[in-house]
Amino acid sequence: MKKRILILDDKETIAKVLSIYLRNDYDCVWLPDGVQGMKWLQEGNIPDLIITDIRMPEMRGDDFLNWIKSNELFKQIPVIILSSEDSTSERVRLLEEGAEDYIVKPFNPMELKIRIKKIID
Repeated sequence: MKKRILILDDKETIAKVLSIYLRNDYDCVWLPDGVQGMKWLQEGNIPDLIITDIRMPEMRGDDFLNWIKSNELFKQIPVIILSSEDSTSERVRLLEEGAEDYIVKPFNPMELKIRIKKIID
């Protein structure tokens, strides 16, 4: 059975690109923001990994990261931040807050796939 990746990004095109590169190895689920991600998790869905953008409507990715890492049921799920924000202080802050990795957009899908494999395979 394929491992499941939850993709949180308000840009559907990013989710489609990720799904194209990952679908042979992983089952990808896309939701457009952190609030829907929270609801999906609370419905009993547990992915093996979450990829989230930072800038999203309703709930930002960094707020979602803080929520998930403070929740006993979900804090063990690895989170990769995939964002156009290329600030060293932002990367350091989110890695300290529990993100497994931080990748800047535009990104190399093959590099992302290798980073995912190192985390969950």
